[in-house]
Amino acid sequence: MPNALIHESSPYLLQHAQNPVQWYPWGEEALAKAKAENKLILVSVGYSACHWCHVMEHESFEDEAVAEIMNQHFICIKVDREERPDIDQIYMYAVQLMTGSGGWPLNCICLPDQRPIYGGTYFRKEDWKKLLLNLAAFWEHKPNEAIDYATKLTQGIRESEKIQFIEHKAEYTEADLKAIYEPWSKYFDWTDGGYTRAPKFPLPNNWQFLLRYAHLMKDEQADAITHFTLQKMAFGGIYDHIGGGFARYSVDQFWHVPHFEKMLYDNAQLVSLYSEAYQHEPQELYRQVVYETLDWVNREMTDLSGGFYSAQDADSEGVEGKFYTFHKSEIDEILGTDAEIFADYFGITDAGNWAEEETNVLMRKLSDEKFAAKHGLKLENWLSKLENAKKQVFSYRDKRIKPGLDDKILAAWNGQMLRGFTDAYRVFGEERFLLSAKKNAEFLLKQMRTTDGGLYRNFKNGKASIPAFLDDYAFVIDGLTSLYEATFEEHWLHEAKQLCEYAITHFSDPETGMFFYTSVQAELLIARKQEIMDNVIPGSNSVMANNLYRLGHWFADETYLSKAKQMLRNVQPQIKTYGSAYSNWANLLLNEVFGMYEIAITGPDFEHKRHEIEKNYIPNKIVLGGSAGSLPLLQDKWGNETRIFVCRNKTCQLPVTAVAEAMKQIQH
Repeated sequence: MPNALIHESSPYLLQHAQNPVQWYPWGEEALAKAKAENKLILVSVGYSACHWCHVMEHESFEDEAVAEIMNQHFICIKVDREERPDIDQIYMYAVQLMTGSGGWPLNCICLPDQRPIYGGTYFRKEDWKKLLLNLAAFWEHKPNEAIDYATKLTQGIRESEKIQFIEHKAEYTEADLKAIYEPWSKYFDWTDGGYTRAPKFPLPNNWQFLLRYAHLMKDEQADAITHFTLQKMAFGGIYDHIGGGFARYSVDQFWHVPHFEKMLYDNAQLVSLYSEAYQHEPQELYRQVVYETLDWVNREMTDLSGGFYSAQDADSEGVEGKFYTFHKSEIDEILGTDAEIFADYFGITDAGNWAEEETNVLMRKLSDEKFAAKHGLKLENWLSKLENAKKQVFSYRDKRIKPGLDDKILAAWNGQMLRGFTDAYRVFGEERFLLSAKKNAEFLLKQMRTTDGGLYRNFKNGKASIPAFLDDYAFVIDGLTSLYEATFEEHWLHEAKQLCEYAITHFSDPETGMFFYTSVQAELLIARKQEIMDNVIPGSNSVMANNLYRLGHWFADETYLSKAKQMLRNVQPQIKTYGSAYSNWANLLLNEVFGMYEIAITGPDFEHKRHEIEKNYIPNKIVLGGSAGSLPLLQDKWGNETRIFVCRNKTCQLPVTAVAEAMKQIQH
């Protein structure tokens, strides 16, 4: 018989609906039952594309004997971390405080009042059974000890990552930026790119900061490691050379064997990063990555409504990576006489370059220019042959059983991909990128708005649900402001400002000037957290600070600007202690040190001039204009002639008509 998860819409929860474990979704029924029966709560958190979540399900949650223990002693609650990051956040902090590490699946044992007493990630079946029986006995025989421990641990959760209000207004200099960069640079991997560790995550926001730092500080080392890393990632097995898009991370230091799930949030950020890198240094490789990744998004991750799905699984047919890997014999059969050169290009061997599984993960070593020269081919002939071969391999692979698709639509991740499409459009001028961006923005504003002007987090089966969290507001605002810069259609900017006002009203912490992750109207959990640090996704507070900073410039709003600067002031002392965990804050610090250029383009030919401007790399800028508009900076700047105004620090230079002249006014 199915359990209570059968009525949920989350693909992850539905995966567990047929388990013999009597799972409940998080909610009043389960929480009240725990109190009424004085039972411990088992909170198990994961997501649909998580490989080890599937493993633990198969080994333990599908096992009748294990389920009997869980059902007898615990109220078992399954949580999709992508739907309820507020719950995941609290219990992840708990597990990190207890064990020093975290991850998914996340399993936390709590008192009937939700306060945690024990937790961990993946457990083998026998270890899991022993643990559950020991904890049940502990609660039965030593409840006061459990309560004392839970009290201390919960206080630790509430205090962790707490930020103080800093009143002193600092003057930032380039020395502050160097103090962040120099200790960070000691971890660069000059052999394989990224950092000297495994596994390796792309961490797009890290490299975005380092790209901007390299440009503004004229730092050759930062420039070199950033472009080197972007090339290594694009050459590696972490990138899907046949279908486009990046996997979540590589298990090794070489970017070779990925953990094969593809997440929307990674690919959204990487599209923005590779677009920006192309703007900085036009490389065909970067253009290829952007176009192929967005082709994958449009082909496999886009709902008819214009919303973007969340993830593709790592597994198919119960095997991790089976969809993406090839035996050499398959390539021989598909490509015939072209198989050998294709195999040489992607490192495919008879024994398999992924030795553990005796199969091949496609991975490049050489640029197309060097590879063509190695084989005595003209570059254009090689590229034509390669393109034809990739199409054949794609067609073959497309007939396989595909990995599972998590087709829920999350506001935050859609905001990131909205930004990805607009960044790609601004750099490459591809009209279809803009069409996808506009359709997505219209979907978000029409289908994911609440009646009071806020947002929902989740959209599935034609229905929006779950009140949004701070990251939903932060990333949707960011995507809408980027869409304004791509179009100069002011209504996108006004929608962003309205959502910003909503976030200020419902999420602000008046004591610190920061934002809580949950709304003041949200369900009361054991702690109300603030998400400060940047991780694989930039922290929602850093995104909001950047939003306020940019909106403050567009609307000449000193309240927004002062709030953004206060947030940076609170966090700035932490940045140099761990630069890679505060990279989006460091982006804001760059803008403070070097100033923000406001580039206004007005007149009948504004669109052409905007495209010309975007051929130049100016990371510390906002653009605005059009043939009409109400923004303060545009007043008195209209005329029959197309003109460009470069403004900074509330001062505009004389208008010019040529982009080359405008660039002379921008000092780097």
